[in-house]
Amino acid sequence: MAVGYAVAGVICCVLIITIPFGLASFRMANYALWPFGRSLVDKPGAGAMSTLGNLIWIIVAGWWLALGHLVTGVLLCLTIIGIPLGIANFKLLPVSLVPLGKEIVDNDMRQYRRFAR
Repeated sequence: MAVGYAVAGVICCVLIITIPFGLASFRMANYALWPFGRSLVDKPGAGAMSTLGNLIWIIVAGWWLALGHLVTGVLLCLTIIGIPLGIANFKLLPVSLVPLGKEIVDNDMRQYRRFAR
């Protein structure tokens, strides 16, 4: 999945107008490679443009990616060895559906942000 996200990121960055989607794809590729110890949080200051971008993303690719992560997560959870990877796929569901206006942080940083507000 990470390679697919990286390839999509390169394609989106080549097409100049879709660079924000390319950067989101690179973020998701990084998260797909190592989701353990990291969490998805809302980015402060994300506004209407990220919402509009997320709507376009859902229509074009988001629901396919979310469905792929859901099916892969269920199949991985059928074996004992695959359960941690299945849970990691379930963690990727929200970011694959709506990637703009989100950021991926270490769990330590997430705790810090919760108390900083």
